[in-house]
Amino acid sequence: MDDRAPDFTLSGLDGLDYALHEGLGKGPVLLAFWQTECPACALAAPYFNRLYDAYENLTWSFWAICQEGAAAAAGFVRRHDFRPTVLVDAPALAVSRAYDPPSTPTLYLVEPPGRVMVASAGFVKDELNAISRRIAEYAGAEYVEVAPADDGAPAFKPG
Repeated sequence: MDDRAPDFTLSGLDGLDYALHEGLGKGPVLLAFWQTECPACALAAPYFNRLYDAYENLTWSFWAICQEGAAAAAGFVRRHDFRPTVLVDAPALAVSRAYDPPSTPTLYLVEPPGRVMVASAGFVKDELNAISRRIAEYAGAEYVEVAPADDGAPAFKPG
């Protein structure tokens, strides 16, 4: 994948359709590719929630793209009180094929007009904080450290 983000439309667990070009009309879109049985995804879930909560009322979107079906995704959401908007890419996995994430979780921060500005594979605290900083700068908000180094979790866990 080059730095242009492939456009797509996916359905969310909420029953709505989400199109990347429409999301980018409101600001950056953070895409998180994940799977429900992925240990690194489970580790990342509370950090994703912190990131979502830190900038919840600003002009950006956080779309967590599940590579499994809606029932599995909904179970993960319940178990982890997962707050980003969850989109379902299964069974076709067309969006996953277009982005070709090297592992789960993989994050892509897409900024208008549709360029991938940051990519992060696995659970990486420094990269989560870099994404948080970039969202804060884009929105003119105060930066929130979402992944403290000393919180007891590893700094990195491969996906």
